Amino acid sequence: MAEKKRPDNVVFNEKTQKYDAAIKPYGTNLGAPSIISTDTTAWKNRSINKVNHKIQAKYLELKAEYENMLREYEYNKLIFGAKFSFEPVIGETYHLYVRESGEYFLSMIAPHECRFNHFGSFYLNVDQVWVKVGEETNH
Repeated sequence: MAEKKRPDNVVFNEKTQKYDAAIKPYGTNLGAPSIISTDTTAWKNRSINKVNHKIQAKYLELKAEYENMLREYEYNKLIFGAKFSFEPVIGETYHLYVRESGEYFLSMIAPHECRFNHFGSFYLNVDQVWVKVGEETNH
């Protein structure tokens, strides 16, 4: 038996053997609204700018935190390598001095009470980490 030929403008589903133009998610006749793809270029550019700005800000934040951590490490390495003959108390401020020989020593004597070459003042926090006075950061 010969198949019945239908015109191209008729929407007929061969599998279900039904006319299903009304249930298609797109227009099926010349009077239907045209399908126009949305131009997303402006949205993409705005999104790229926002993401780049966010990533750049996060990078700068991490870089600053890393630099602070390195500085803190160097201070602690310097102080723990310095000479001192007392046990530092947590929460107290101590002063780091440099001898003419280049040797560092830690003292309880404030810079205005002596004539030593003052490197910096530090306090020992509860984590046993030396923090330079004036450079405290919020963790």
